[in-house]
Amino acid sequence: MGDTQTPVMPLARSITAGLRAAMAADSRVMLLGEDIGRLGGVFTVTAGLQEEFGVRRVVDTPLSEGGIIGSAIGLAKAGFRPVCEIQFDGFIFPGFDQITSQLSRMTTRHAGSLAMPVVVRVPYGGGIGAVEHHQESPEAYFAHTPGLRVVSPGSPDDAYWMIQQAIESDDPVLFFEPKRRYWQTGPVELSAAVVGLHRARVLREGTDVTLVGWGAMVGVMADAALAAEQDGVSAEVIDLRSLAPIDYGPILRSAEKTGRVVVVQEAPASVSVASELAAQVSQRCFFSLEAPVIRVGGFDVPFPPARLERLQVPDVDRVLEGIQAALDYSIQEVRRP
Repeated sequence: MGDTQTPVMPLARSITAGLRAAMAADSRVMLLGEDIGRLGGVFTVTAGLQEEFGVRRVVDTPLSEGGIIGSAIGLAKAGFRPVCEIQFDGFIFPGFDQITSQLSRMTTRHAGSLAMPVVVRVPYGGGIGAVEHHQESPEAYFAHTPGLRVVSPGSPDDAYWMIQQAIESDDPVLFFEPKRRYWQTGPVELSAAVVGLHRARVLREGTDVTLVGWGAMVGVMADAALAAEQDGVSAEVIDLRSLAPIDYGPILRSAEKTGRVVVVQEAPASVSVASELAAQVSQRCFFSLEAPVIRVGGFDVPFPPARLERLQVPDVDRVLEGIQAALDYSIQEVRRP
């Protein structure tokens, strides 16, 4: 631990602390999920909360994601602020209909008069050496759905504050937690949030190329920027943080400055959040770009067995390849007759 003002903790524990703070501040906050009470969840994120707040506020549910989301919708209608845990990313699809057909539309269906303060926590991505359905990155499905807010913290400090900000939202929030970073530690400023829930964050200033990513890829981008620096390349690193809505301001300003952008995500690159970022940057910064926007992502295949995971998930070398591709591009060569 650090000093009393700025403790150092793993990302998983910072979510626990954020949930505890939200529950202590508002008696309407409830947790629902499979094995989240007595066992504290598969990743122990909710460990100790049932003992502290009781079985009526930390509820062990049956193995039914549709039932969990449906119950949360009913609780929200009754004035509660439920937080659902989906045990693993690939298990969210039995609740997909409830999320996209019901939860996302309730407020609009009632002409804005009905709030839907539901948070759906989703541990996502690789890094645990598991089989399929346990290491998916399904964020694009939900970022594509109007009526849903979609966020993903990349640091313990962000995780602590963003889970509380998500719970305070009157709109439904999909809260994607990068499993790969669960046990990576960092300082957590307990006095106040540094930035709002849907704001992108420039983590490192640079002049030659812009790296944009979120979740587990934040650490990969930071390491790639350090490696690129050894070769004299100055990379700016932006943590997107919010996938819906997207805060384009810092990204566009950076693109105009560097002229080259590489978007990094763990999910397959086709028809993805990275695709939308690439399209928007290309459209809105066309005359400032020195190269096409490069996407570095997972391959367009189902998530492979654990032994092949390192080939699927972008690492520092693949990000460096993306940087080099952007730097090598020459408009003059393309225009040459």
